[in-house]
Amino acid sequence: MDKNEKKALEQRAEKWISEHKERLVEDISRLVRIRSISDQAHGTEDAPYGEGCKKALEEALAIGREHGFQTTIYDNRVGAMWFNEGKWEDTIGFWGHLDVVPEGEDWDNQPYKPVYRDGYLIGRGSGDNKGPTMAVMYVIECLRDLGVKLRHPLRLFLGCDEEKGMSDLEYYREHYPCPGLSMVADCSFPVCYGEKGIIEAKLLSRDKVTGAIESFSGGVASNMVPDRANALLNPAFFQEGGLDKILALGEKGEFTVSRSGEKITVEARGVSKHTAFPEGGINAIQLLAAALAESGALPESDSNALKFICQVNQDFKGTGVNIVYSDDVSGALTCVGSIAGLTDGRLTQLINIRYSITADSQKLIQNINESCQKAGWEMKLIRDSKPNYFPKERPEVKLLTDLFNEMTGLDKPAYVMGGGTYARKLPNAFAYGMSGVPTSPAPEGLFREGHGGAHSPDEGLNVEGLVKAMKIYVMSIIAIDELK
Repeated sequence: MDKNEKKALEQRAEKWISEHKERLVEDISRLVRIRSISDQAHGTEDAPYGEGCKKALEEALAIGREHGFQTTIYDNRVGAMWFNEGKWEDTIGFWGHLDVVPEGEDWDNQPYKPVYRDGYLIGRGSGDNKGPTMAVMYVIECLRDLGVKLRHPLRLFLGCDEEKGMSDLEYYREHYPCPGLSMVADCSFPVCYGEKGIIEAKLLSRDKVTGAIESFSGGVASNMVPDRANALLNPAFFQEGGLDKILALGEKGEFTVSRSGEKITVEARGVSKHTAFPEGGINAIQLLAAALAESGALPESDSNALKFICQVNQDFKGTGVNIVYSDDVSGALTCVGSIAGLTDGRLTQLINIRYSITADSQKLIQNINESCQKAGWEMKLIRDSKPNYFPKERPEVKLLTDLFNEMTGLDKPAYVMGGGTYARKLPNAFAYGMSGVPTSPAPEGLFREGHGGAHSPDEGLNVEGLVKAMKIYVMSIIAIDELK
């Protein structure tokens, strides 16, 4: 296809996408209305990730069939849709996920009643990742409707456990064939050729707290900087004068203090961010632990246990557990204490680490364990998801990066990120879009500070940006098809 033919096709694609935009928004809304949080603890053989994810997968495939796709479900864990079949080694696969992070609190809109306002579709999962997943389906349909002849069959895969560890992809890869090349629309343009490794670990205090702390909790998801944390306290166990010191916390803007009978509840408010990009986030667990530990109200043993939570969360670099690391390939490691609790009287702190591609994860784990032991805590490793690296020298990286910059007038380089996508679980895979295209800023007043992001309250999808991304995807698929 020569330059003039491609330009004409780009214009036809833009027209097709514009004509189908309203239906696309409604199809995305159908999925956003479903509370699809992966829940393996209550899963069944028929619904291994819970009823919400099962319903979302079934609804997405029903939408696909309405658009003329063939569909299938792989053991109730992963779905797929396609028009034309072919050899697996020739297939270009596209991967999206239908599960979402918990909604959390402080929404101005209802998380599962999508609202389309001022060019934004607002609702949990609209941007991460239901919107882009449906957009890829429309891109494949666009190529079919425009009569584009491709040498490679295209297949869209839909997962249900991306946010909780990607066991869906691990299962799929173990039992079924993978495409020859895979692209994941779950990041910012242009090509993301590398993803940091992910460590999750649970830290537990060896000693139980006293009766002064009856409950301590914060955070709703491992991959979110927590914006809420609270503690239920019993003043009967306070140090002398402790009650007045705890009540005084209510005079600070980030805390709310309330009494119910003899008990006191202290709540801290922070700012939520994705743990892969925690800058600008304010960890509510850190705020609460520090306030209580430094108040002088609690018994010394309780304060010391809370001080280790403060140590862990003193920054997003991992300083508190001796794992600070950076490399030229992927930048600095990040570490976030994302969920805290009280289990059988023992304080717990879940940490979510995005470690640099060249880091030795076993050394990091060793250092965390040693830091815990010094503080009278223990560590239980939950998972170590190895980094993904699709060498930037590969022709696909240059091709798609150049194409994106040409179509947008930008000069963005291919990059590595701390976020984890399905690309890390697949052979010959990388992430590509669909955010990061130039768009108008959100209208003033549409989102409060800390709102509108992927894992934030009032998650919003910029439909103008999505439409532009779809046109880029149409031309990108054609370019990859010609390259391979």
